[in-house]
Amino acid sequence: MLDEVEDWLRRRSWTVADRPLHILCAAKEAAGPAGTVSVVLPALDEESTVGGIVSVIRRELMDRVPLVDELVVLDSGSTDRTAAVAADAGARVVHRDAILPRVPAVPGKGEVLWRSLLVTGGEIVCFVDADLREFSADFVSGIVGPLLTDPAIQLVKAMYDRPLETEGAVVPTGGGRVTELMARPLLNLHWPQLAGFVQPLGGEYAARRSLLERLHFPTGYGVELGLLVDALDEAGLDALAQVDVGVRHHRHQDGLALGRMAATIYRTALERLVRTGRLKADDDLVRPLLTQFGRTAATADGEAGAFTPHTHEVAALERPPMADVPEYRSHRAV
Repeated sequence: MLDEVEDWLRRRSWTVADRPLHILCAAKEAAGPAGTVSVVLPALDEESTVGGIVSVIRRELMDRVPLVDELVVLDSGSTDRTAAVAADAGARVVHRDAILPRVPAVPGKGEVLWRSLLVTGGEIVCFVDADLREFSADFVSGIVGPLLTDPAIQLVKAMYDRPLETEGAVVPTGGGRVTELMARPLLNLHWPQLAGFVQPLGGEYAARRSLLERLHFPTGYGVELGLLVDALDEAGLDALAQVDVGVRHHRHQDGLALGRMAATIYRTALERLVRTGRLKADDDLVRPLLTQFGRTAATADGEAGAFTPHTHEVAALERPPMADVPEYRSHRAV
């Protein structure tokens, strides 16, 4: 297995410089309809960053060169000016609840990614998180590049350095804590073919619509791991690739939020192990809850507050392959 991973790394890992923009534009033109590109930004209260990302993509990849055909911000229920800022910067903004209204929406990143397939038309769909700072168009051109130039490639993940930036300090390799403590051990132990992915949980990846529409979408934070594992099963390792796009700067979450994310990712992995018969699990033995602790405020005389539990549901809801949704089949038939 180690030899297989090393061989894959040699053949299916590139840098953004390997495919300059003029090469990509020529490949896109030659591909015709199969080379159409949709970029989707799932966004929840990202007014401080979403406009900058949209502006860069429009300027560099739509106005300067015709690489991206449509740019859509999927608003996941923002209470700030995310939608207005994104629209002003040049994106088409669609609210999550306006898509497939017969299926009530639930909170979660995977939910909006799944619904985005109904409101985009590109044969290549590129997802980009909306909280990135110092954004570069390389994040888009890098990951759509292999899909435009190699018909055998089905899904491409971005890889990058991920510094941890907090309280004025920078730890060069300190980001991606859930990746290193949860996702990477899970993948290495249960899906060792995927051990070569540098950023398996990264939110920047592109795939052929023909693959995405056949995959289940976990509605929450488990979506990246779920799609990667399912893509391996559906298309095989040789159809997957990664591209180095530099450095990713984004907002970091606190330890409690990361704990909830890790629990969701573990449950997503468990669902797939059970579904494929690689692990038998008794539902009665799986507690779909995560209890975390915090302290109450100190008392007036200075005594420390007590530890108090806070229990959160570890959601396991998954949406079916979009190809099975009647409204999607009708949409694609038009």
